[in-house]
Amino acid sequence: MPGRSVRCPSLAAVMAAWFIVSAESGFPRSVAAFSSSSKRFKEAPQFYNSPDCPPAPHDDPSALCSPSAVHVAMTLDSPYLRGSMAAILSILQHSSCPQNVAFHFVTSPSNASEVRSTVAASFPYLWFETIPFEPSHVSGLISASIRPALDSPLNYARSYLPSLLPSCLSKVVYLDSDLVLVDDIADLASTRLPPPLVLAAPEYCNANLTSYFTPAFWSNPELSSVFDGRKPCYFNTGVMVIDLDRWRVGMYTEQIKRWMEVQKRVRIYELGSLPPFLLVFGGRIAGVDHRWNQHGLGGDNYRGLCRDLHPGPVSLLHWSGKGKPWARLDRGRPCPLDALWSPYDLWRPTFDLE
Repeated sequence: MPGRSVRCPSLAAVMAAWFIVSAESGFPRSVAAFSSSSKRFKEAPQFYNSPDCPPAPHDDPSALCSPSAVHVAMTLDSPYLRGSMAAILSILQHSSCPQNVAFHFVTSPSNASEVRSTVAASFPYLWFETIPFEPSHVSGLISASIRPALDSPLNYARSYLPSLLPSCLSKVVYLDSDLVLVDDIADLASTRLPPPLVLAAPEYCNANLTSYFTPAFWSNPELSSVFDGRKPCYFNTGVMVIDLDRWRVGMYTEQIKRWMEVQKRVRIYELGSLPPFLLVFGGRIAGVDHRWNQHGLGGDNYRGLCRDLHPGPVSLLHWSGKGKPWARLDRGRPCPLDALWSPYDLWRPTFDLE
């Protein structure tokens, strides 16, 4: 696209990826069915650490909490699994130390086996765990939003990460499934979180925060006063660095749940799981350079029209919004920027006999 360029890392970033789906893990090696036997994913290439990386910690029994690892949490669900697979590949391909990236995949109990076998088949040496998230945790708290996809219980699992992830784990990078990285995940994971901050994410203070809440919220001083003494800015919850220890101590899951309970009584927002995060953390997060979340590439939540990149360098492209690149590519009506997602697509078409 004229005047716009994607910032890519050095050649060292191409030497990447890694593993720990061993015989002991019990993860099957065969290509797994994804909803039907004809829907399968290709096997990704294997990547390796560059010479200056610390030793890969996968031989350590406590490796899931190794301080030399970069820990990435994602929610994996069947409708978005194609996007998740592309995101995983992009992380590994652009990491200088891919063997030190540990993945924590949160999924619904009914899909856990399918997700585990599908990921293991395409990434035989990936270091990962699958964590079931019971929909009952949030089923009574979810209010209908402007887009049905936002009402999935897994969309709310990020609010429960500190209790879902191993208690020995103190820091994690949370990523949505509709994105790809073109830079080293370790750079994002190294984001500093000065005490007492819990979250780090790119902030967008030019966005109109008023529009994320209803008139019923702003007209009620008891509710809107939550922002008193704060300068809240919009941030996208699809890319976050989280201090899990501080979250646990502060019991922030309970604070988010309380706002969801308010929403059930008085409709104070229209947009899924994002507004409770804004209410709890707005004005209280560490800022991250915007290059780490070039969001909104999926268009708005109603029509999903094509969008251009924001000005500036790019380390992460995020197709938040209604339009997803794999769906537009399959329909033969892609947006120009969808061409930046397609090289990471592991989907094997039904006519591919390879």
